[in-house]
Amino acid sequence: MMKRIVCTLALWMGAGLVGAAELKVLTAGAYKPVVTALAPVFEQRTGHKLMVANDTAGALVRRIAGGEAFDLVILTPAAIEQLVQGGKVVAGSSGRLARVAIGVAVKQGTTAPDIGSVAAFQRALLAARAVAYIDPAAGGSSGVYLTQLFEKMGIAAQIQPKAVLVPGGLVAQRLVTGEADLAIHQISEILAVPGAMLVGPIPAEVQNYTVYAGGLGADARDAGAATAFLALLGSPEARAVLQSMGMEAP
Repeated sequence: MMKRIVCTLALWMGAGLVGAAELKVLTAGAYKPVVTALAPVFEQRTGHKLMVANDTAGALVRRIAGGEAFDLVILTPAAIEQLVQGGKVVAGSSGRLARVAIGVAVKQGTTAPDIGSVAAFQRALLAARAVAYIDPAAGGSSGVYLTQLFEKMGIAAQIQPKAVLVPGGLVAQRLVTGEADLAIHQISEILAVPGAMLVGPIPAEVQNYTVYAGGLGADARDAGAATAFLALLGSPEARAVLQSMGMEAP
């Protein structure tokens, strides 16, 4: 599939587009910086315009199921498949774009805790005054995973009273405002917050990667243009952007 849409990108850009389209791109939060970095490149080369909106993966699925129009959506593969089954995303149009690890952050200028082992990570969590992460009820993938992880680690009861649950957006901002002294979120989201310092990824034994894939809307206004942008997101050119933002090729 990705080989076919890369060919589509070359054809569209090489031909010099005549009719400019306005595309609506829905993206899960952690992938938004990649979309916004590559959007001007695509707009300049093709003449198309992009309108980008982001939310948690769960919220986007609910919005689309509720009838929100879109041309291209970037979500987890499981969420994309759910939308395919619901007739909202074109079957066979999905391509994996990136993956990102969960990391730990503190406010710049403060002492970074040791998180080099599972035991050290657990000690850091228990020693923190307040721990910020995505509210699992909002459907954010890292928040859902961390809730399950704390249960498995046997520390859910200790974390619950000091949890700062963020409904969406940049969790590490809670460090800057002083609401938390430890934040756990996708690394790409942490790096997007001035004043937050990435300590590092959580230990490999408990790490969880979120994979992002793109899918074409079943009612896309310009399927060719949307497919071309999806191809750019999956291109070698995009990989340098991924790396600069703390993400990896899938």
